[in-house]
Formats: sequence, C-alpha cells, structure tokens
Amino acid sequence: MPNIVTRQDWNAARLDLLAEEKAFQKARDALSARRRTLPWVAVTDDYEFQSTHGPLNLRDLFGDHSQLIVQHFMFGDDWDAGCASCSLWADTFNGTTAHLAARDTAFVSVSTASLDQIEAYKARMGWDFDWVSCAGSRFNHDYGVTFDGAGGQYNYRPKQGDMKELPGISVFVCEGASVYHTYSTYSRGLDNMNSTYQYLDLTPKGRDEAELPWPMAWVRRHDSYGDMS
Repeated sequence: MPNIVTRQDWNAARLDLLAEEKAFQKARDALSARRRTLPWVAVTDDYEFQSTHGPLNLRDLFGDHSQLIVQHFMFGDDWDAGCASCSLWADTFNGTTAHLAARDTAFVSVSTASLDQIEAYKARMGWDFDWVSCAGSRFNHDYGVTFDGAGGQYNYRPKQGDMKELPGISVFVCEGASVYHTYSTYSRGLDNMNSTYQYLDLTPKGRDEAELPWPMAWVRRHDSYGDMS
C-alpha cells in the first residue's frame, strides 16, 4: 500500500519532486542544445525509395522542407505485418506530421518491406503518414537498423542476438542539393518519442513491466487488444 498522508503533507512531497523535475528538464534542455551542435556528415550514396508517387531519392523525401526525420520502422519483406512495438509509436504519427511541417521538418517512415505490404498495413491501422520502402537499397543497413544476419553494430556497439530488423530514428538536413546526416538514435533513445510510455510514467503503476518476460510483452497492435492469445 502507498503512504497515505494529508493534503498538506502531499503538497510538501510534491514540491520536493517538482524541484527535481525542473532540474531534470533544464538538464534535458541543455542536452538537446548539445545535440544540435553535433557535426554533419555528407550523404553521398544515391538511395532510392519506393513510394505511392513513384521512385524517390533521399532529397525527394524532404519535399519543400530543409529538415527530415526518418523513423526506421521494423517491417521485413518476409513479415506478415509491421512490428507491434513500432506500431505503438506510429499510432501518434498522424497528428504529429502537420506540426513538424510547420517547423520546416518532413517526417517519413522507412521499412525494407515492399510498398504493397506497407500500404496494406497502413490501411489496416488507419494511418496516413508518409511511409516508403527501401527494398533493394542499403539505406536501412547503412543507418544501422537492418542486418543480413548475426553480427554488426546496433546503437553504436556490437549487436546482440540475430534480429535482422531493429528500430531507430535518423535526422537529415539539406542545403541546396546536398543532404547531410545529423543524428541517429536507437533502443532506449526512442523512449521519449513514445507518448504512451510518457503518460504511463505519470501513474502509480508506471509501465508495470517488471514481471513480464520482456518489457514490451504486453503490447498489441491497436486493433488486437481483444485477442490476448
């Protein structure tokens, strides 16, 4: 059972926590500022993506924006559906992309699955954000989320296990015809972009995953929570 106190005592405890929360937020703001000072790397490979508008290159994905966020969505070409965990993140994308565009930033998901697979899954999930296929391209390999087998690097260290698809986010900027890679993050680095987890962190139970076989074992696609088999 929790510690049950008076409102006055609760307010005092809340003010103590608030001071820590403010310090954490200031530290996070400073870290974000440091992130923006990372150097850039020119992208010289001629990547091609398949979209509903036909073949596109990386520069095309920016549209008329100067910044691009790529969500590396786990969906292999031999999968029946997109990753359930990635889908938890993706459930918030529809409403986010318009706001990003207002700040000169394009957003697109990229997977190795075929465009037909992607479009069928988008229709099932009711999503309309941009999502392209990099099938036949080394794009997801080069940005550390798709693997030909065991080995390789994930999250800037030797990859564990034999997973061929893993999640990530990469950020690019364009200056004229030139495209530069500015940032990539993986694994727990994606955590802050998951609004469901951020809300759960406010509750007494939190994420409540300690007794599960793995942290996200509870996650289902949003149309599948009635089937808990």
